[in-house]
Order: sequence, then C-alpha cells, then structure tokens
Amino acid sequence: MMRQYLAIKAEHPEVLLFYRMGDFYELFFDDAKKASQLLDISLTARGSSQGEPIPMAGVPYHSVEGYLAKLVQRGESAAICEQIGDPATSKGPVERKVVRIITPGTITDEALLQERRENLLAAVFELRGHYGYATLDLASGRFMVNELESDEALAAELQRTSPVELLYPEQFGPMHLLEQQKGLRRRPEWEFELGTARQLLNQQFGTRDLTGFGVEQAERALCAAGCLMQYVRDTQRTALPHIRSLIKQQNNQHIVLDAATRRNLELTQNLAGGLENTLASVLDGCATAMGSRQLGRWLHQPLRQPERLNARLEMVSAIKTSGLYVDLAEQLKPVGDLERVLARLALRSARPRDLTRLRSALQQLPQLKDLLAELDTPHAANLARRLGEFPQQVDLLERAIIDNPPVIIRDGGVLAEGYNAELDELRALSRGATDYLEELEAREKARTGIATLKVGYNRVHGYFIEVSRAQSALVPHDYIRRQTLKNAERFIIAELKAHEDKVLGSQSAALTLEKRLWEELFDLLLPVLPELQECSEACAALDVLQNLAERAETLNYCRPQLVAQSGIHIDGGRHPVVEQVLKEPFIANPVHLSPERRMLIVTGPNMGGKSTYMRQTALIALLAHIGSFVPAEQAVLGPIDRIFTRIGASDDLASGRSTFMVEMTETANILNNATTNSLVLMDEIGRGTSTYDGLSLAWAAAEQLANKLQALTLFATHYFELTQLPELLDGVHNVHLDAIEHGDSIAFMHAVQEGPASRSYGLQVAALAGVPVEVVRSARQRLALLEANEQGQRQDLTAMPQGQLPLLPEPHPVVESLSAIDPDSLTPRQALDLLYQLKQQL
Repeated sequence: MMRQYLAIKAEHPEVLLFYRMGDFYELFFDDAKKASQLLDISLTARGSSQGEPIPMAGVPYHSVEGYLAKLVQRGESAAICEQIGDPATSKGPVERKVVRIITPGTITDEALLQERRENLLAAVFELRGHYGYATLDLASGRFMVNELESDEALAAELQRTSPVELLYPEQFGPMHLLEQQKGLRRRPEWEFELGTARQLLNQQFGTRDLTGFGVEQAERALCAAGCLMQYVRDTQRTALPHIRSLIKQQNNQHIVLDAATRRNLELTQNLAGGLENTLASVLDGCATAMGSRQLGRWLHQPLRQPERLNARLEMVSAIKTSGLYVDLAEQLKPVGDLERVLARLALRSARPRDLTRLRSALQQLPQLKDLLAELDTPHAANLARRLGEFPQQVDLLERAIIDNPPVIIRDGGVLAEGYNAELDELRALSRGATDYLEELEAREKARTGIATLKVGYNRVHGYFIEVSRAQSALVPHDYIRRQTLKNAERFIIAELKAHEDKVLGSQSAALTLEKRLWEELFDLLLPVLPELQECSEACAALDVLQNLAERAETLNYCRPQLVAQSGIHIDGGRHPVVEQVLKEPFIANPVHLSPERRMLIVTGPNMGGKSTYMRQTALIALLAHIGSFVPAEQAVLGPIDRIFTRIGASDDLASGRSTFMVEMTETANILNNATTNSLVLMDEIGRGTSTYDGLSLAWAAAEQLANKLQALTLFATHYFELTQLPELLDGVHNVHLDAIEHGDSIAFMHAVQEGPASRSYGLQVAALAGVPVEVVRSARQRLALLEANEQGQRQDLTAMPQGQLPLLPEPHPVVESLSAIDPDSLTPRQALDLLYQLKQQL
C-alpha cells in the first residue's frame, strides 16, 4: 500500500495528498505533519519506513469539505485520491488514482466558496513591457482576457479582479508587480507557448480558429489563457462544457479606474481590507448570491456607452415606479445561485440538492416572465427572452428527484418513486424485508419458546437471531452461532441466510441502478447547458436591476441624466456610505464642473469634509455609469473616460517607497494619463516634503491640469497660496467648507460655499484630537510669531539657521509665571505686588 501511495505522491509533490482508505482520507509523512497543524487534527503513526514510524493523520470522508475549506482559505492545495477498483475483486491494494486537485482558484464545491464573491483564477504573461492577462471563474465558466500596455494598467487589473490564485511563467521579469498577490503559482514556460494555447482553446470550444471570439490577434492574452486552460484541465481531470467562450475586454467601453482609485473609493473593500462600510455594502440587497457578484462586477467596470446605461436606468425607473421590486425579489430568491449549480452540473459534481435547486429555479421562470411583461421597456423584453423556457427539464426533475433528497447520492434514496419501474421493484423487495423479519421473529419465538429471541441486522454481520445468554441453551440444533456478546448470543439459520442474500442483493442492485440513473440525469440535462447559462445570466442581471430600484426608493436616490456635453452638475449630492454611517443628518452639497469651470480649488479645515465632498462626486459619477440612481437631488453628467483619485497615502516600505514617493507616483500617473473627459480628485499634493517644494509642486500640478489637460478637477489643499490661481487661470474657481469657532472649540459646517476659506483651524482640530494643552498653547504662540513675521513685523530670528524656524519655542518667563498664578487666592495687595514684578520682569 505504501508503494502505491508513494508512487501517487511522487506525481503530486507540491500538494497535500488525501489518500482514501475506507471511510477516511489519510495523509502520510510530511503531508500528515503539515495537515495536523493546519487543520488541528491528531498526528498518529502507522507502520514504519527505514525503521522510523510513518506519521499519519486523517479526516472522515463525509466531512472532508470542511477541512478542505480551511486549507483553501490558507492558500493550500489538495489532491483527492479515490479508490476506483473493486475491493471484492482486488488482489493487493485497491486501485486508486487522483480524481481532482483542489486549489484556491479551481474550487466549485458550495462549502468551499464565498457565496457573494467571485473566486477567480488568473494568469499573466509579459512580453517587452506589455502584458496578457486572463481570468476564469470555474464556478460559473466566465473566461475573460485582456491586453495591458503598462505596469499601472496591470496593477489596476489585479486590484479589480483580486484573483485567489495567479499563474505566472518561470522567467517572469517584473515580479515586484505580483509581490502583494496571494496564491502565486509559478508555471513552466511551455504552458505559455502561443501555438499550444491556440490548440488547447480550439479543443475546448470546438472551433478551428479563435476569430469568432475577437481574440485572434491578442497573442499575449492567448498565451495567458492557454496556461490557465492547461492548469484547469490538469486539476479537474474532467470535461469542462460550461466554459463555452472567451471574452476579450474592450477597454474603451469602460471607465478606467487605476489601482489607487479603486482602493480610495472603497468600492467592494475598505482601506483596512474588510467588507463593511463599502459602496457594495450599502448598495447590495440582491436576492441571490449571483446577483451580488454581478453587482460587484458592474461596480468595478462602469460603462461609457450611454445607450446601454439608459436602458438600465429606464428599467430601474420602471421597476421603482411600479413597486415590482418586492415581487421580483420574492420570485428570485428560490432561483438561488443557479450560476454555480450549473457549473457543478457541467463538471458532473452536482449533488442531489443542487438538482432540487435547479428545479426550483426553473419553476420560477414563468412567474418572472409574467412580472417582466408588466414592465413595458425593451430591456425587460430582452431579459424575458433570455430567461428561456424549460418545461421538459422541469418535468424531468419533478419526476426524478424527491422533495428533500439526502446530501449525497452514496446511500441512494434520491430518485423518486415512479421514475423507474425496475428501481421501484428492487426497492419494494428491499422494503419487504421488514415485514418478513417481524413474521420470522414471531414464528421462531413460538417454535422455540424463547421469550428473549429477536431478529436484527447490522452492517458488519448482516442479519441475525439474538438470544439472551440465560436462554441460549434452549436454541434448536439448526441454529448456527454467528457472534458471542457479553450478555447474548447471535445465530443464523438457513432460511434467514437465504433471505439475507436476497435482500442485500436487491439493495446493492437498487443502489447500483440508482447511481447509473443519476449519471444519466446529467446526460439528459447537459444538452441545454448553454441555454441554462444564458438564463442564469439574465436572472443575475434582473436581480441587480430590481435591487437598484429598491435602493433608489429606500435611500431616496434620483435618476441621473447622461448628456453629450462635457461636465458634471450635481445638486444636493450626498456620500452614499457616509450618510448611512452618520447619526446626524448628512449635509448635501452641490458640485458644478464644465469646460468654463473645470477646476475647483477646495479649501477648508481638516475634518471639514473636503475628502468626503470629493469622494462623493466620484461615487455619484460611478453609480450613474453602472445604470444606478444616485444620492442627489439632481445629477447631470457628461462623458467620463477615467476617474483618478489622489487621496491620502501611506508608505510602501516593501517596495522601498516613502509616503511622498507613493504620492508623487500616483500624481505622475494622473498627469500622464488624464484627458479633458477625466474626473480628477487631488487631495493635499505636496504635503510630504518641505513647504516651498510642496507648494511649488502643487501649483505646477494644478496649472498642468487646468491649462494643458483641462480635466474636470477637484483640487483640495491647505496651501492658501493656491487660492490665487482663479485670478491667474481661466476655468479655475475657489470653493470652501466652512467652520465656526466657539472659544477654543470649533463646529464644522460641512457646507460647500463659493470662495476660498479664511483659515485652516489646524490648532482647533489638534485640540479636538487630544493633543496636550501645553503643546496647543505653544503652537498658538508660534503661529502668532509666524503670522507677524509674514506681515513684515520685526522678529528676533537672527540666531537661527537661515530658512528654519524653531519647532517647539521656549515659553517666556512671564508666561510661566502667569500660568502658575491662582487669581482667586491672591489678596489685592499681593495682586498689585505681582503686577509690578511681572512688569519689571517683562
């Protein structure tokens, strides 16, 4: 057995080998040690190798999914080795082979997948600084490729897709781009060879060439796709009929979002890496998991085609106005995760309850079509057509599967009565066993006079007659002893043995027949797989649209207008996430950008709401371009090709980049790629270096955006010098978020007003943050000194190095003396004397 194990393990050295032995999957040697730590299972030993005990760990086969889920979450892979031979006829170890390899990117089991998030396998290929990129969601069959021209474009694509497993060639050069990715898998160079890729893909799709997919000339993308296809075939070891096409992404059809923008806008993941307080968390109330995944794809790929967007907006408006989102959600819930059910059907790994879900989903289609007929829009009619009709498949599943089948097919009991006459006959024979046993027990009690006699069955010893030890001397001569227990004896007689052979034979025959009929069910359903997949896509899209209608009604969103004229005009705009988190009412604000007003210099205090104001503008524009209503009183948007955000920054120490270096890299990306139709959000440029360097960089960047690029820009800054730009440049205007002082405290108004802010209120914010009082007091003194110096008053700074000011000034002795005085404890005479002393000291 160990020779067999080691031979199989040698073929899969890099993954954990789950080796089936009876009711357990066992792991040996280093695999056992690793699995015991990762899965918190006992490490034992069995047999020996070279005089040392063989480490062994195992898990029950019926609960293996939970253990595999833990491994996959940790980025590990496992090879599942099953017994494929018949133990009854095998000489030596039963024949075994690896039937599939489970990796983070190739899982389809329901228990292993996150329900509402895509699980993408990706491959990347590089050629002379340009990239081919391919992704596959094996749980849906969605196969996408793209060609990217720069490092920044690849970084953005990796951020958008977030693959759980990424394949790359052995000689891949720019590894710094992949260092933050999880699930990295290095693959041999030949798997990325173009000729091999074409051959594999044509085999998969049953085509002579790939022209019909529009990818024939996308050679870098095909190299990545070929490797990905090879990997999936190696791991799944079965046909993949649900992967039916290759879709090349058309970058000019989508608004481009770079990696920093996706991160800053917190679309589906917040800055801390969590899922709460994101745009998706507010927007996603989809009835199905596949709807949630579709919404995530829409959020990460906003469209630039007004006709498609208006079709979606018209549909959302019709559902909202009619209130049909309630009925649609109710009808969609039983559809469930049809997309992933179909993938398991295609891989022939579907379980009985998957087919009941398929039946339930198909049963909902007539009601969904009736509801769509109430919406008099072309998009609704198109969705109704794509839903299709499957009366034959519904009838088949209603006849074939019982209402509440067991989880797995292994022990039978899945197929319904009346589906197959032969199966019904074998089951009837097996069920008749119970009546026979009761009759035999009564007859033998009467014949022998043994009151304790009973007839039973267990899986190890089969049928038996049990007699208590005290009455065992009374058994007839035709009783043959089968087993001795502590307080009883078990016997068999010829009649019971004959019945046992007959019943067990019928049970075994029934189970064999049921498993064969189960496999035939797949054969009957797979011919309509393409139509079923189109149906699932239509259901997911309908789910997103009804969800957007419900959100629009519940959250008081308005329908945006998409126009051909450049600009963004929003009245009463709100931040969709912040307004849900705040306990007090959100202060809505306008934003108006046009070719004549293309840059707003945004000033105001820290904590005043500048970043919120800028982000909400980008999110409103993005929501409009997925076909959603938006959080505003009114929104009119012209064409947008890109959204850039430069908001906040942190060190990237792993790549040797400081905060300022990260800031400048992101700024360079914007200045090199923005166009007149780009929406640019720039926050606090130049704050990571000296005052004059930072001010000069911010000024020059603003000048470039306003004059040369003429992008639609919100430029937030604390450099008040920049508020002079509107006097020097056309199309630049000042707006500010105000605050009001009350003594030493401050109240933020969060309302946007025209004109520049008068001050930054930095010291008040510092006090609110809990900076010690003496530090804030000292800062006020230094601020007064600096402001006086700026106004031309004489200051004694001659002892200081040129260009520097003391960061923490020494307090004046008079100030120290005043600080120590308690006025209430002084007599009038003491107060007068103290006043003379202070005057003399000053």
